[in-house]
Amino acid sequence: MLKNQPLSLRNTISYLIRECKSTRQLQQIHTQIIALPNFSQNDYDFLIKRLLFSCALSDSRSYSYAEAIFLGIDTPTLSAYNIMIRAYASRISDHGDSHSCECVILYKRMFRNGIAPDCLTLPFLLKECTRRLDSCLGRSIHGQAVKFGLYNNVYVQNSLIGLYMTCGFLKSGHKLFEEMLDRDVVSWNSMIIGYLRYGNLDIALALFQSMEMRNIITWNSIITGFVQGGRPKEALEFFREMQSLQNDMVKPDKITIASALTACAYLGAIDHGKWVHSYLRRSGLEFDTVIGTALVDMYGKCGFVERAYEVFKEMPKKDTLAWTAMISVFASHGLAKEAFDLLKEMVAEGVKPNHVTFVSLLSACAHSGLVETGRWCFNTMRAYSIEPQAHHYACMVDILGRSGLFQEAEDIIRSMPLTPDLYVWGALLGACQMHGNIELGEKVAQYLINMEPNNHAFYVNLIDIYGKAGRYVDVKRIRKLMEGRGIKKEVAGCSMIEVDGVVHEFSVGGPPEMVVEEELTHALNQLSKEVRIKGNLDGNGEISLDFQML
Repeated sequence: MLKNQPLSLRNTISYLIRECKSTRQLQQIHTQIIALPNFSQNDYDFLIKRLLFSCALSDSRSYSYAEAIFLGIDTPTLSAYNIMIRAYASRISDHGDSHSCECVILYKRMFRNGIAPDCLTLPFLLKECTRRLDSCLGRSIHGQAVKFGLYNNVYVQNSLIGLYMTCGFLKSGHKLFEEMLDRDVVSWNSMIIGYLRYGNLDIALALFQSMEMRNIITWNSIITGFVQGGRPKEALEFFREMQSLQNDMVKPDKITIASALTACAYLGAIDHGKWVHSYLRRSGLEFDTVIGTALVDMYGKCGFVERAYEVFKEMPKKDTLAWTAMISVFASHGLAKEAFDLLKEMVAEGVKPNHVTFVSLLSACAHSGLVETGRWCFNTMRAYSIEPQAHHYACMVDILGRSGLFQEAEDIIRSMPLTPDLYVWGALLGACQMHGNIELGEKVAQYLINMEPNNHAFYVNLIDIYGKAGRYVDVKRIRKLMEGRGIKKEVAGCSMIEVDGVVHEFSVGGPPEMVVEEELTHALNQLSKEVRIKGNLDGNGEISLDFQML
């Protein structure tokens, strides 16, 4: 095209600006623009704006140079302001810059200079407010959108919905959505993502089912949202539905695959997981670190440790998350030696462990009874500039408690620089329950009950401790206390099992005590057909049973 038609000098320089690969080249062109005397004011303004755009928003961007160009403009136009506001709003996502109010300051300066915003200005500002979770400023910009007649613009409305839904103002976002005259897929996606983020899965599903056109973001959002919301079985059904679509525009990508694998891991659905793995191979999608880590996690949680390790070895690149996932697999299956061998290999490869890595290692020590190794692991964290958090202390208390080292466990809790949470105290209570430490168990359980008086788990643990010690009067007392406070296990026990590729879900149908009583009655009825059971009550109120075969 360029060879077949003559180019004006302005167009030639504009083309060169567009093709620049470095700031140095842009500076050379800038020099030529200033030096050449043949440009009209319009041509000069046009080229400076092109130069500003390239400096601020191209791959070879230089924010400091863009700022210098902008400051050199005597009377910046709206388009120049928009370029800089957009650049500042994008700068945060690229570099995590903490000076996130620059575009707002620039907007106020534009306003003082008598320049009104347009439908490009406000979405960038609202993007900034959304990132900062600044709903107060966002509402002010909402008011200005109405004032300047931009309220009905779909881009402005989408940005406002994104702001409200991200900041948790779901009613405001929904009201705006209902008032929209023209909705696009971004409008629907913003609503769905907002409801999913705050756990309103059913409303998000209703919106999803009402959509006529869905893109990859829609599908990924609903699949990932249902996985994270504790409904992985439905997430897999969405994935199946998406995969069956005869639509070349919407195909599962790496995010979809990773979310589907996470759903399989939650369910322990190995057949589904293998199918997703085979789909990955057929689809030609890149086997990157994210996908590899998800596969390792899935195979590990489904009990296929060797397969998880094979996938791990096949990964072309391994980051901290990938190494940690494999260490966690070894740890969860009681393979402490393998977990620590992998840690050595990880460090030798120059990859630094993170706080999650050490949680997995400490967990491995707890399940394998490796007290000394646990102490070493806990102390080694600081060598990697990792300060122990509550989960690390909970693991360490668990290690010591399982080994009956209650005094040391209590000393660690007292030495914590942060307030012990429920996990820390819960680990100590579990150890008391395991070893029958009634005195300490009573104190810890009572402390936890005072912290969360409506949590049934602490009462049940205390009942178990009393029951193992034969203190049935105390068992009845705690049960009566629970009854008086109206405390019971609200959520029925639930399990899932995969049979021939189908995930079956089953749960306890009534109160646990009733079910146990029914099962016990049935078992005794069956047993009574074969055994004569004679019971005797001794002076301590305990029952002794004498069994005689019929």
